[in-house]
Amino acid sequence: MRSFAAFLLPALAVASPVAQTGTNGWADQPDPSQIQIQSSSFSGNGCPQGTVSTSISPDKTVITFGFDKFQTYIGPGVSPTEKSKNCQLHLSLKYPGGFQFSVVDSTYHGYAQLDKGVTGTFYSTYYFSQDASATTTTQTSITGGGIWASGQVYTKNDKIPTASYIFSPCGANGILNINNRIALTSSNSTASGEVTNDDATVAFTQQINLNWRKCNK
Repeated sequence: MRSFAAFLLPALAVASPVAQTGTNGWADQPDPSQIQIQSSSFSGNGCPQGTVSTSISPDKTVITFGFDKFQTYIGPGVSPTEKSKNCQLHLSLKYPGGFQFSVVDSTYHGYAQLDKGVTGTFYSTYYFSQDASATTTTQTSITGGGIWASGQVYTKNDKIPTASYIFSPCGANGILNINNRIALTSSNSTASGEVTNDDATVAFTQQINLNWRKCNK
């Protein structure tokens, strides 16, 4: 079987926030390193209990998830239930009171190998539990064949438009959810594909671009 494999390294995290002032509510921001990961959990058919390892850095700004079962397959004889899997990451965060922040940029690195006719699509949905109705979703698709037939490294870079920003709740704590889903489709009944996400790293000091604004009293 030829394979489609994605080694997920969500480079969620940042450079320096953009300082803005004026009627849009932006103000001088606190140091983004003040965001700390208090705890984490996960859910989804791509990461059943007992198949995920987690490691949080001593300064609580970087977390790494390791996946054993985030695997998706498509091809002759493969069950349709195997062609799409998701794993949702839940991060309980502590941050400076009086401010809100929004994720505006994140980067994923991986490797893809696809038969002609097979397409892999990677969706990432971001939202805070305190306002689950406010979400923003990005997606990237890779079409099989060509350079992908023999396998290639790829980078998925999410640039979230200003109109789609979602903000953490006012206060000093929030739960950020990142729902990652990969789906395989095929226009060729004899083509095969495989997706494997091995690990995800979320680093709030190096890999997430953030914007801050003051809370409205």
